[in-house]
Amino acid sequence: MTDRQVVLVTGCSSGIGLATAAAASRAGWTVIATVRSPDRADALRAAAPDAVVRRLDVTDEESVTACFADLPRLDAVVNNAGISNFDPTLEMSTSTALRANLEVNFFGTVAVSRAAMPLLRASGGRLLTIGSVHGVIGQPFNEAYCAAKFAVEGFMEALAPVAAAHGVHVSMVVPGYVPDTRFGHFPDVNRRTVQAASGPYADTFAAYVDRLGQSWANAGQPAAEVADAVVRALAEDRPPFRIPTNAWAAAYLDAKLADRDGRTVQRLAHDWIGLTPTP
Repeated sequence: MTDRQVVLVTGCSSGIGLATAAAASRAGWTVIATVRSPDRADALRAAAPDAVVRRLDVTDEESVTACFADLPRLDAVVNNAGISNFDPTLEMSTSTALRANLEVNFFGTVAVSRAAMPLLRASGGRLLTIGSVHGVIGQPFNEAYCAAKFAVEGFMEALAPVAAAHGVHVSMVVPGYVPDTRFGHFPDVNRRTVQAASGPYADTFAAYVDRLGQSWANAGQPAAEVADAVVRALAEDRPPFRIPTNAWAAAYLDAKLADRDGRTVQRLAHDWIGLTPTP
C-alpha cells in the first residue's frame, strides 16, 4: 500500500466496475480491483495497470474474509458486483434465479459492507453502492432483480445514519442504462423465445419487450460516465445518499421520489438516533 487513499471496487472484470477502477486510479487512488476470476482480468489490467487485482466472490464468506484480512488501510468501497435476469418469475419452475439475485446483489453486498466497515470507521471513509432505478421502481419481468435491488436500497438507507454516526458516509449511485457493458443484455430474449417460455404471460411479456427499446432510447450513458460520477462522489465532503448519474435516471427517480437525493429522509433518520442532522 502507499500513502494514497485506498478504494476497493467489486466486480471489476467489465462494465462499470472496470471503468471505476480505471477512473479512480487516474484520480490518484490506490485501487484494489476485485474479480471473481482473476484469469479473466486482462481487460482490467490493461485499463488500470496500477490497480491491485484480487480475487473476491461476494457470495463466498471465506473469499470475502480473505480479501479484507490483510488490508492495513481502506478509505472507500464501491459495491458494484451484480447479476441480472429477465424472466417472468411466476412461470419459473424453481426459485433459482430469485435466490441467485438475492445472493449476489443483496447478500453479497451486505457481506462486503460488513467486512469493510471496521476499516472504514477507522479512516472516516465512504461506502458507495451501485444501485438501480429498478431498486426504486419495480420493473415488469425483472421481479428477481428488482427484489434484490429494493433490498439493497432499504439496507443502505437504514445503515446510512448509523454509519454516519461513526464517521462513514453511505451513498447509492443510480446509473442510467449502460449499453456498453454485458450487464443486462439478453440476446436470446425476443418475441419467439418470449412466446415459448412465458405461458399465460406471453402477450404481456412480448408487449413489454416491444416497449423496452422505446422507453430506453434516451436512457443510455457510457460506463465511463458512471465511473466519473462515482469518483466525484468519493471526493465529496458530504455526498448525498442517492446520486443519479444522468438526467434520465434523475427523472425516473423523480417519478417516485420527491426526496431524490435522500437528504430529507436522512435528516429524519439522524434525528431518530440522536445524531445532529446534516445540513
